[in-house]
Amino acid sequence: MGNEKNCEKYETRKGRLTAVLALATLISTFGSSFQYGYNVAVVNSPAPFMQQFYNQTYLDRYGTPIEESLLTLFWSLSVSMYPLGGFFGSLMVAPLVNKMGRKGTLLFNNIFSIIPAVMMGASEAAKSYEIIIIARILVGICAGLSSNVVPMYLGELSPKNLRGAIGIVPQLFITIGILTAQVFGIRNMLGNTTGWPIMLALTGVPAVIELLLLPFFPESPRYMLIQRGDEKTARRDLQRLRGWEDVDEELLEMRLEDQSERAEGRLSVLNLFSFRSLRWQLVSIIVMNMGQQLSGVNAIYYYADSIYGSAGVKESDIQYVTVGTGAVNVFMTIAAVFIVEASGRKLLLLCGFGICCGACVVLTIALSFQSSVEWMPFLSITCVIIYVIGHAIGPSPIPYVITTEMFRQSSRPAAFMVAGSVHWLSNFTVGLVFPFLEKGMGPYSFIIFSFICLATLVYILVVVPETKNKTFLEISQLFSEMNRTEIFVDTEDLEIKELKQSSITQQDVKVTAF
Repeated sequence: MGNEKNCEKYETRKGRLTAVLALATLISTFGSSFQYGYNVAVVNSPAPFMQQFYNQTYLDRYGTPIEESLLTLFWSLSVSMYPLGGFFGSLMVAPLVNKMGRKGTLLFNNIFSIIPAVMMGASEAAKSYEIIIIARILVGICAGLSSNVVPMYLGELSPKNLRGAIGIVPQLFITIGILTAQVFGIRNMLGNTTGWPIMLALTGVPAVIELLLLPFFPESPRYMLIQRGDEKTARRDLQRLRGWEDVDEELLEMRLEDQSERAEGRLSVLNLFSFRSLRWQLVSIIVMNMGQQLSGVNAIYYYADSIYGSAGVKESDIQYVTVGTGAVNVFMTIAAVFIVEASGRKLLLLCGFGICCGACVVLTIALSFQSSVEWMPFLSITCVIIYVIGHAIGPSPIPYVITTEMFRQSSRPAAFMVAGSVHWLSNFTVGLVFPFLEKGMGPYSFIIFSFICLATLVYILVVVPETKNKTFLEISQLFSEMNRTEIFVDTEDLEIKELKQSSITQQDVKVTAF
């Protein structure tokens, strides 16, 4: 009876945003997610000046100007090595987070930011474009790790009623990173002949800040309790994160989760594909991550400058309009943070993919008639902005949140490894294929993206359940019906353990909210 009352109290008492939780979120997202976004956009604006450097370096070495085709190859390597590094980083997620923990992996990951930052900053002085290409692979590994580990870390730190909102913060900092790179890329700032090495090197600053500050914040209590078996540290860290001392019910929920999956052990990627109980979760994260990247978001940004130019925006002003588009992206992601817990994950995904699908169709029509109808370019600009809004509220942030929620402790690292690999391979594929699509199909290439958005929307509508305000165990039980499996938990044994341990541990640990 006493335990039932405690559980009821836990249901009614909602987690709050304590100073520890807020600062851990801000430091990890600024130190890791911000860099991901920054490095996506950092080479766009200074591209002409970097290519001049490539050409001059080649000329100094070999006494002849670089051939156009070779320059294109070097430049495409400089750009495409980033998502390829991201793929390699994703493959490292499961072994690192299981061995070093979530926070430990984030701290270790700063190696892949600080070293390439120094390399890129010194590339001009060293007269080597090869250094930039190698550094882009390393900083891609950093992005591949951070894009998977930060959502996992924050998802495990957060109370269930704030998990969606906090889970979107990494995507918010990715958009802030993109916007920061766009602002720094303005010609009067660092997007010029002398400023581009500094601009590339600045990615190391957030890494140094994270390296100095994150050690003062807790490791994931779920990791400490379930994977390390260190209940004392898990309890202490959970008390710091929640701002109150009575965390028995949340620890009980973790033990229930641990017991329900103990037979499975720690899952590898191969195990993940063989478990019937995880079948629809796995298919869902693959579909959502493919949909996120193959929906045309990179192509929209690729097309944006030419659309703005055709609408009569001066070439010197396009950079400011691009910054404006980045600001819209940031603003809408902030909006998603505040509405995700009210509206739920599924609705945001459906609305987002629906908006993107419609925007791609209208954009195809607008681009087709752009040269013959005077006002069509302005419709094209509107479509770009509407698409960015749609992607920012659903497809961009929510898949990370849902990947954390759909899997339990033993399978989560391997699941993020699969999700991250799909994400970065899809990103790499779009970067590789889209220039050929654009050359062959022109504006009609966006019809393909609209079909991908529609197919993803239909899948989410039919298959993906709402996960808002549910524990990880409750979400697993939702999927168990779809997978036609059952989850067994021996609650009686855990209740006896809980009663014995609560009297010991309550007097053992005293803690403040920060």
